[in-house]
Amino acid sequence: MDFLPTYAKSLLNLQLSSRQVEMFAQYEKELLDWNEKFNLTAIRKPEEIRSKHFLDSLTCLQGFKETWPARLIDIGTGAGFPGIPLKIAFPHLRLTLVESVGKKADFCRHIMGMLQLDKVEVIQSRAEDLGQMADHREVYDMAVARAVAALPVLVEYLLPLVKVGGRVIAQKGESAPAEVHASEHALRVLGGHVRQITPVELPGVADDRYLVIIDKVAATPPAYPRRSGLASKRPL
Repeated sequence: MDFLPTYAKSLLNLQLSSRQVEMFAQYEKELLDWNEKFNLTAIRKPEEIRSKHFLDSLTCLQGFKETWPARLIDIGTGAGFPGIPLKIAFPHLRLTLVESVGKKADFCRHIMGMLQLDKVEVIQSRAEDLGQMADHREVYDMAVARAVAALPVLVEYLLPLVKVGGRVIAQKGESAPAEVHASEHALRVLGGHVRQITPVELPGVADDRYLVIIDKVAATPPAYPRRSGLASKRPL
């Protein structure tokens, strides 16, 4: 597990405590154990979990910069990425994890309990439904997502959840620049503006990775998000 604190420090200037490193080790063990039964993730080697899950999740820190969120929502979190690693690293975060698949949501609850992380809510739901609920609409400082949908679809899931002045961070692969171009209309409609596209480097990973950082500059019209399935079938 030396890999994680070493690269967190060198790449992100993030100093992980011995307790935090121990929590990541527990998380890794539980993920490997549950994967034997429930196929939570296709990444099954410990060294790849540390790089492609843990460190990759922590790279969202590059999108925090001057905006340090108090309340963060992670949509389509799967086995907890990037939300749980961010919570381990920044315990003050008030975190909401959203996952529509029951076994994955159960795993997130299990990890929260095992690591005794407070101020965390795990919701089994679709983002489109959550975005029309008063308790969740335009209340978050930041929304994050990884490998959930193409950006024109994803911004309809995320922007309705973020307050004006907040931020969206989408973790993307090599298609990020093209997806940003394809999202111009959706962003104008939904109240978002791309601040920057930040390249991300991970040790031992050759694939191009990016953070697409979007500022919420205007309120999202009440019609959005549309009902479940419409964003993916008819992107803005």
